[in-house]
Amino acid sequence: MRTADEPKGALVRLLLVEDDNHVAAALSAVLARHGFDVTHARSGEEALQALVPESDGFGVVLLDLGLPDQDGYEVCGKIRKRTSTPVIMVTARSDVRSRIHGLNLGADDYVVKPYDTGELLARIHAVSRRTAHEEATGATETRVLLGPVRIELPTRQVSVNGTPVQLTRKEFDLLALLAQRPGVVFRREQIISEVWRTSWEGTGRTLEVHVASLRSKLRMPALIETVRGVGYRLVAPAA
Repeated sequence: MRTADEPKGALVRLLLVEDDNHVAAALSAVLARHGFDVTHARSGEEALQALVPESDGFGVVLLDLGLPDQDGYEVCGKIRKRTSTPVIMVTARSDVRSRIHGLNLGADDYVVKPYDTGELLARIHAVSRRTAHEEATGATETRVLLGPVRIELPTRQVSVNGTPVQLTRKEFDLLALLAQRPGVVFRREQIISEVWRTSWEGTGRTLEVHVASLRSKLRMPALIETVRGVGYRLVAPAA
């Protein structure tokens, strides 16, 4: 395990932001066995210094919100302003409001303490695979217009009535998927497979939180309709 100011090497690089050295050492050992090259930052400031634009890119940031120098949510927001690297929050707060707040700040996913190591690895691999897939394929279409909602696929930008809306990577992917076929119901399993690139059942709760966050950010709660027991569909609004 390296600290944030040591030289960087690189296959799958992960920035672990954790102030407890014992927890960090144990987790780093597990991550290393699963192919991750871990850099350890003990504070929010160390994490931000490790993410300077000139640095070699990290594949994932694993951010514990209980940091000694800064509020973890604030650090998440700062990270998102300087890099598009996927961020997974680690938090003891299990309420939906707290998780939506983290997603609104730019987190791609979250893990609630105490967590199962297998769950954590599944989420890390899911965001890593999705990022690799996007970089390999790129966008092929240009834009989708849904009433006042404009989705620019190549630049991953969304606006409502001309006002830009900041979405996380997964929020955009979810919206773009549903927008492919407005009115058509997408099964939960299909959404999880295409957006999270996994069939792992525990991702279902993450899907619910992302849908709630999208409704809140777009300020159009009726845009995404829940079809109970099946999945979700996008209800195209009037222009």
